[in-house]
Amino acid sequence: MPKMKTHSGTKKRLKITATGKVMRGRPGTSHLAPGKTQKRIRHLRKGSTVSAADLGRIRQQVANLR
Repeated sequence: MPKMKTHSGTKKRLKITATGKVMRGRPGTSHLAPGKTQKRIRHLRKGSTVSAADLGRIRQQVANLR
């Protein structure tokens, strides 16, 4: 059986921290931005961790990124 390839789209969107957590960017910053407050947009800049429900599937997609 051949090796599993890393999913290119997932590789560009996620980052694995030194402790092994998977970080993602928050959606909703650019589209329809004038309707959102500056405080809301500022808070959306900060990344967050991937939920535990999706973690298994995502780890399989980016298995080679360590």
